[in-house]
Amino acid sequence: MVGYSRLMEFDEAETLVRLKALRSELIDLKIAEHRGRIVKTTGDGFLVEFISVADAVQTAVDIQNAMAERNSTVPNDKRIEFRIGINLGEIIMEGDDIYGNGVNVASRLEGLAEPGGICISDSVFEQIEKILSLAYEDIGEHQVKNIIKPIHGYAIRGAITSPAQNRERAEPSGTKQNEQRPSVAVLPFTNMSADAEQEFFVDGMVEDIITTLSKISGLVVIARNSTFTYKEKAVDIRQVGRALAVRYVLEGSVRKGGTKIRITTQLVDADTGEHVWSARFDRNIEDVFALQDEITSHIVTALQVRLVEGEQARVWAKSTENLAAWECVLQGQEQFRRYTRQDNAKARALFQKAAELDPNYAIAWVRLGWTHWADARYLWTSSPSSAASQAHEFSEKAIALQDDLPEANALRGAIALMKRDFKEAVAAGERAIALDPNGADVTALLAMTFNWSGDPEKALGLIEKAKRLSPLFSAWYLAVQAHALRLMGRHQEAIEIYQASIARNPDHIASRLGLATSLAEIGKLDEARHHADETLRINPEFTLSNYASSLTYRLPEHSEQSLTALRKAGLPE
Repeated sequence: MVGYSRLMEFDEAETLVRLKALRSELIDLKIAEHRGRIVKTTGDGFLVEFISVADAVQTAVDIQNAMAERNSTVPNDKRIEFRIGINLGEIIMEGDDIYGNGVNVASRLEGLAEPGGICISDSVFEQIEKILSLAYEDIGEHQVKNIIKPIHGYAIRGAITSPAQNRERAEPSGTKQNEQRPSVAVLPFTNMSADAEQEFFVDGMVEDIITTLSKISGLVVIARNSTFTYKEKAVDIRQVGRALAVRYVLEGSVRKGGTKIRITTQLVDADTGEHVWSARFDRNIEDVFALQDEITSHIVTALQVRLVEGEQARVWAKSTENLAAWECVLQGQEQFRRYTRQDNAKARALFQKAAELDPNYAIAWVRLGWTHWADARYLWTSSPSSAASQAHEFSEKAIALQDDLPEANALRGAIALMKRDFKEAVAAGERAIALDPNGADVTALLAMTFNWSGDPEKALGLIEKAKRLSPLFSAWYLAVQAHALRLMGRHQEAIEIYQASIARNPDHIASRLGLATSLAEIGKLDEARHHADETLRINPEFTLSNYASSLTYRLPEHSEQSLTALRKAGLPE
């Protein structure tokens, strides 16, 4: 159970009553239904044995789905949430008790799971991958306490909330009209070309379709970060619909040869498996941009979506007709998403080339600006202020070329935040969301802005919305969520979320710093020093004096608290 001590301190009697009710009404029933045996309870947790690994996983999914439904109407600070770890391994039996390495690994996997999540071992994954239609994410190997060898874990993604709940919660308001918005996920298209290097071209087409659809206020569109987890996987459309909580799924294939391109695509009702619309297009390669617009237009028509006034021109506005520049941006974005100093530099060179090929290509300029912002934000440069100035210059250039570009407005807000212009940072972030109502990343960026502006409660609400728009979200979303919890004094919850973020991306420096800060603030200095060391591994040039210049808190005490904690953790001045 997540946050057990906090809930017990808040209201011990009520917490025990709610736990008892959950056991009798849900947990014990599900365990019995799937032939499990409760071996023992530990106050805030329990150990269960199953004769079938599939039964164990199905029980975990059923419990987490039911808990998500129950928590949908409960305030965040009063929710009871569980983490579940599942292992298949040898155990030792002694009377009714079991112990041994098989149990120890399950316990460590539970610690790697997110609140409300499930983490399984590779031995479990091998048994159930073909049996249970779930979305799995390989979270790699982890060295854990009292286990000699690293354990290899998989997170079960997307099956942890019901489609009905996610469809309702994805809406910014609770009006009936919004609840009825069609929801769609665009899966990566299959590259049917003989040239494997055309993969980025195919992915870029799909990204552009997602970007265009996400600007339409009458649709709920799942973010690219989530849909691309299905890349190169055989999928069951109905399972995808359940996992991503959408009614419709677009899939397709692309064959590119010479100057010709063939696209086959179909829009499927994920509830029934029936085709809503399908088509095959044979065009010249220079028609690729018009072809993307044609596909999105067909989707809008098939789903009977009405565009509001002004959307028509904005939704189908194109930044370039230069295919070479567009391809440079696609390649650069692949580098940028790796979030390392070296890959950021490679991305910058590609974005610069795109801007040279088409000086009026607004997206090339704004993404070039983001690489300079990253240098300043993550201290990948000896002159963060110069990098920030470059980012500002390119964001303004992009807005001058295309003022309704969501990314450019989001970058303007991120730069304003660096300058401690909190009013402008919030205004630009809100404009970015208005221009891209389904924009998971721009929503998460505004959440980050509210953290630094001293309003972590608003940040929590926005990051939850971003996670609903991208159910298989990036690690940095969790860092934003944990940051808000830390600022609210909910350190144990923050620590758990930071750990989940690091499980996804061990080199995410913001998560390492946040975790070191939270651990130091509650006196766990040995653990804090470990993450301080990891910070220096990621960036050997890190110093507190440079970091202090990047702390843009509206409230000075927040900066002082962070720096004091990191000094305790042993980071160099």
